[in-house]
Formats: sequence, structure tokens, C-alpha cells
Amino acid sequence: MFTTRPELAGTFGMVASTHWLASAAGMATLEAGGNAFDAAVAAGLTLQVVEPHLNGPGGEVPVLFARGGSGGPGGAGRPAVLSGQGVAPAGATIEAFTDLGLGLVPGTGLLAATVPGAMGAWLTLLRDHGTLPLDAVLRFALEYAGSGHPLVPRVTATVASVSEHFRTHWPTSAATWLAPDGAPPTAGRLFRNPVLASTYRRLLDAARGPTREARIDAALAAWYTGFVAEAIDEFCRYPAMDDSGRPHRGFLTGHDLASWTATYEPPVTLDWQGWTLAKAGPWSQGPALLQALALLDGVPAAGPAARYASAVPDAELVHAGVEAVKLAMADREAWYGDVAEAPVDDLLSAPYTHHRRALIGDRASTELRPGSPGGRPPRLPSFVVQSAAGNRPSPAEAAGVGEPTVDTRGTTRGDTCHVDVVDRWGNLVSATPSGGWLQSSPTIPSLGFALGTRAQMFWLEHGLPNSLAPRKRPRTTLTPSLALRGGVPTLAFGSPGGDQQEQWQLCFWLAHTVGGLNLQEAIDAPAWHTTSFPSSFYPRDMTPGEVVVESRLGDSVIADLRRRGHTVTVADAWSLGRLSAVSRDPETGILRAGANPRGMQGYAAGR
Repeated sequence: MFTTRPELAGTFGMVASTHWLASAAGMATLEAGGNAFDAAVAAGLTLQVVEPHLNGPGGEVPVLFARGGSGGPGGAGRPAVLSGQGVAPAGATIEAFTDLGLGLVPGTGLLAATVPGAMGAWLTLLRDHGTLPLDAVLRFALEYAGSGHPLVPRVTATVASVSEHFRTHWPTSAATWLAPDGAPPTAGRLFRNPVLASTYRRLLDAARGPTREARIDAALAAWYTGFVAEAIDEFCRYPAMDDSGRPHRGFLTGHDLASWTATYEPPVTLDWQGWTLAKAGPWSQGPALLQALALLDGVPAAGPAARYASAVPDAELVHAGVEAVKLAMADREAWYGDVAEAPVDDLLSAPYTHHRRALIGDRASTELRPGSPGGRPPRLPSFVVQSAAGNRPSPAEAAGVGEPTVDTRGTTRGDTCHVDVVDRWGNLVSATPSGGWLQSSPTIPSLGFALGTRAQMFWLEHGLPNSLAPRKRPRTTLTPSLALRGGVPTLAFGSPGGDQQEQWQLCFWLAHTVGGLNLQEAIDAPAWHTTSFPSSFYPRDMTPGEVVVESRLGDSVIADLRRRGHTVTVADAWSLGRLSAVSRDPETGILRAGANPRGMQGYAAGR
């Protein structure tokens, strides 16, 4: 069948990401003798520069990976999670926010900053699993920041959308992103960020020591206890305008950075029709995809007879998928968070899944229906209960852009990045960098980048799994995926998209594993998602019963969904999802890759 670009196949290495320059940087690193971990770090650091509206050095990244043969955390072949999600500052308590008169954590500004974990995770991955020195993988990002790179249209559109806010409230961002006359940069022309380039150079200058590992440790120290931490601490002492409509200082301090490190942990897994799918734990939304798949495992529409006519799923499969997602996301709201007592095993258990599966009926549900795993009564945030009852508070006029993800018209304004890598040794990496968006927090003038705003995902209410607390990770939406076949790491994939990430990955997973489509065909297949649960991002909207679909799903499928009670919003034909994927056939050693055509930025490279 026709695809927008070929599924790549080879035996040396594959890199797929949301920007062609990042994929090229990763592939060049493989060609220079690096492994998949070196290549992922090179691509990830490049994404900080070329997709600054989607991620930055002040953001975060979760990484799922498996080593091909030389072992590592959990041993060779076993997937592991590296958490580059920073925690809330020591001073960020519920009382500190309520004393400011806030009922939600603002989506922009300085109050929502967590410890920037992206650089810590990338350097930790490089130190522990890579083979190359820091300068070999940072050189691409450094060159693009210092010498310039052609801006993609979405960066210029994003800057234009917040240019007045920059001029009025965030002068350091205006100095970085606007011309002297106040105009946004021009798409396609070279854009330079010399201050960011200087930050990277200072990082390399600090990377001194007798061994490769010691030099990377020195760079980590420069970031988390040295000049970067000092600049962040100082900048957060000055108020900045945020979504509340008022300026506030940040809670983040240098001590918060110094006391944090990226950490390894085992993934949550689900065995599903011959596959084992691995995700990050309940501090992410990763288990929601596993819950949705577990629910669908007993639904005929998602079984071996599932129909994909010309790569288009039928209405029965879309309906079942949407209803399974609603149930999984309702559980996400009630049970997920960075807490030891999150009942993941119960949520994925056969008895619980069987009980929940019975709620998938012939008609669309408009209710938020969390379950009772292990007999525990669910508790939803008061804000969600009030919103469901139509009592949602009116937020202040937005100041900047919090999570700039897909709106209900399917217009992608950006949000996050993704990169997947596989090498000839069988190493697999899947990473979803995000945060530190240029449009959601003011630029730190001495560093050339902005802080993240991930703390907006916390609830300012005690007693919830995702209640704000110092030194706690917010329940993030970032969720890379890694799958094993017969116990062997085989497939890495993921997508930007905020709350839609798991849903678009579900579309891909069903198309690939059930529909039999190859990686590129599954990425190209029409996508859908529902907004019938609370958004993770300020102002925490939800639209009960809504399903957003690409128009390529077809009039008959759309009409069938409406007959089932779904409120269908038809988006543009190529507007939902920004997936990429790589795979390795353990029997033949053939490597494959596919990348997303939507947005005209994603690309795969390999041979």
C-alpha cells in the first residue's frame, strides 16, 4: 500500500525522531562508531535546539531502553526506565500556593518549575551506557545553537503567538526570540542562540577528569551544583507573569538542583497477544496504555479479526478503543501519582480488568468512571468533580502557553519531542523529551533557555496520589514505549501529544500488531483520540463524549461513531499524532524504522 515515505530497513542502525536534524545527528553518531545510547543523546540534545517550542535544556525526559548484549540495569535484554523527570522544589507546598490565592498551579511562568531533569538524564545515559565523550554527542546541538539552523515554520508561528506577551511581560524572552524591531524570526532562515551555545561550551569546559565517565560527572556537577544551578537560583528570585494574571517568583533553588539525580527503575509491563509492552510507572501516564490494551484483549473488535480496510480501522474498533481509553484515564485521575502505594498490579489484574471490560457497551459513555482496584474506593480531585458538574472556575487570561498541544480542531501547535534508536548490537532506546518550552516560561538571560512548567500537573488538594508535595514528581504525560517479542527487545516507539500520547500510541500499536501494518503504514494510518477526561494541563479542561478523528477515517466510520453516541470532531486529514518507531527482528537482525509525516518535520534515517 502507499505510504508517505518508505519503511526503512537495514542492518547497521536506525534513528527516528520528530525532526530531521536530530535524526541526522543520531545517525552521524552511529556512523562515528557510537552505539544507540550515544546516538539517542546526540539526537536528544539536538532536539533542544531545533525544536525549542517543544523541549529545552530546562525540561525533562523519561527514557525506556534495553541493552542488546552487554548487560546493564536488570541485565541484557531486560527493559529499564531512566527517569529524567525532575521533582517539585522543597518550598513548593500546597499551602504555599493557596497562600497566593491559587487553586491550580499556573501553566506558565516560574511557579510551575520542577527541577530540570533532561540534561541529567541525557548525561547519565551517556555515562552509563554510551561509549563516546560528551563533546562528540553535544557538537551537533552546539553547532546549531552557535552557527544557526533553519527554523521550522511552527517555531516562528509559536513565537509570533506570544510575541506581545514577550514584549510586555517577558523581556528576556523578547531579547532571545524577537528582532530588535519586535518581529518574530522568519521561517526557513538561520536562527542562532549564542547564549545557549555559550552554555554548552561552558559545560564542555567543565567536563574535565581522568576518564570519560569522570568528565561526564564533572559536566553533571556544573549543571546541578555549578554555574547553571546558580543562574537558575538567581533568576527564580525575580517575579514573572504567569497564567494567574499576576507575576510570581519561583520556588526552585540551587539546593533543589543539587539534591536531585536521574534514577533507574524497572518498568511496568503487560503481556499482550504474544508481546510484552513496557512503560514507565504511575508517575507517568504509561500504565494507562497497558490498562487500555488489557481491556481490549477480551473485546472481539480488537482481536485477530480486527478489520483495517486500506489501513483504516473500522468503527467497532475505534469505539472499543475510545471506551477503553476513557476507563483507563478515569483510573489515571484517581490512582496515578508518584506514590509507593499506587495500585498498579491491581489495576492490571485479570479480575479487575474483567470487571471494567463489562463497562464497554454499545454506546459512548460521557461519564468519568474510575474503578475500585483491590476494593479501594476511588477519589477524584475536587476540581474534576466540580468541572463534571458544570461548576468549573473561570481561569485568568492565559499568559504565555502552558502545554501547547493539539486543540479540538486538530491544529497542532506543538508540545513535545520523541526519538527512537536501534543499533546493530540490538540496543534499543525510546525517549520523549519535553518541557522548557520557549513560550511557557521566560528565558534565563545568562543561559539562553527557559525552565519547565511540569508542576502544573499537580493538584493543590491533600490526600490524592498526584497531590503537590516537595521532592515529588508530577504525574507526567511523557510516555515512551518499548516492546519485547518472545522476551527479546524488538520495538521502540512513542509520540508527542500530552494526554493524547497514549491514545495515538494505541492507534499505532493496534494497526501494527493487530492490523498487520508495517511501521510506516501504522504511523500513517488515520488516528483518533478522546478528550472525555480531565486534561493534565492548565486549565484542566475536559469535553465529555468528544472524539477527535482525522478526516481520513472516512464518512461511514464517522457516521457510525456518531450513531453510537460519540460527539465527533473531524480534524484535518494529517493532523493527529507525531509517532516514530524503530524495530529489530531478533531472528534475522534486520532493523526497521518509520517516522511521522504530520507537521513535515519527523524523519527516520538508517542503513
